[in-house]
Amino acid sequence: MLPSAGPDPVRADPVTIMAPEELSGLASRMQRVIAHPTPWLGLGRVDLTPLTVVLVPDVAGFSQWSGGRVPRWGAGLTLPARRLIVIRANAGDPLQTLRHELAHLAFHSTIHVRVPLWFSEGYATLAAGEQGRLNLLQLNLAVALGRVPSLEALNGALRGSVADAGPAYALAGAAVADIAARHPSGSLEPILARLRSGEGFDQALLASTGFGMLDFDAAWRQAMRHRYNLGVWLMAGGAWVLVLSVVLVLAAQRRRRDAPRRAALDIGWRLPEVPDGAVPEDDDCMTTPSSSPHCLDRSGRGC
Repeated sequence: MLPSAGPDPVRADPVTIMAPEELSGLASRMQRVIAHPTPWLGLGRVDLTPLTVVLVPDVAGFSQWSGGRVPRWGAGLTLPARRLIVIRANAGDPLQTLRHELAHLAFHSTIHVRVPLWFSEGYATLAAGEQGRLNLLQLNLAVALGRVPSLEALNGALRGSVADAGPAYALAGAAVADIAARHPSGSLEPILARLRSGEGFDQALLASTGFGMLDFDAAWRQAMRHRYNLGVWLMAGGAWVLVLSVVLVLAAQRRRRDAPRRAALDIGWRLPEVPDGAVPEDDDCMTTPSSSPHCLDRSGRGC
């Protein structure tokens, strides 16, 4: 039996959105997104109904529905066979997550052959218009230094730690975009059409790009190193990261160097005693470090 997301589902047959009362406003916005379908990248219009969307408030609710299928940091889950999408409200932009999961549903509703995880996630990233994820690559120092993982390693990173996931989704999107760029049409339609017809992924990739899996992996990694090199990283904002890092290091060194001097300046300072409940006449007075405290107000007169 599936857990319950709340007592008041937002129904608009053949779509049902289940959400607790405090998320009813977000549920209504999601309903409007689903009610205005758009053609999907390389697939055209896809009927996604009947569809149930479950909106949960936090990681605890998400874990109940995911059953360990995805990492705890996950924001969305799609079960195509059940026509079910689960969205976590407190993770990122829930509406963007919804578009990503709808892209998964469109893809797996029309393509039934097995594809690598990086291809599935990369397609959803592109189809949902998540350009922000792709832009992360320009500021990713590891990519700028040429440390681009293999596509097999990318599969692991997509289900690894939250720190690895951001660049991994961006890299997956870049890999799928590279497949489109290598076809004379510049489109994903050729490889998607082959996959829709039941052709295996490796054969469809070879026919669409001229590369087998291993050769495409090597060619894509080379292209990534060329496209996102250190110069691009610096121009995209990496220079500011370096400047900030240098400033922070210099500031820390200055604090360590000045620590003995600051400690010496503290010797001999005494605060004037103030009786309980009394308020000093002038809170701008400064007590100098001497055996006979002497106060001066702003005019130079004694306090």
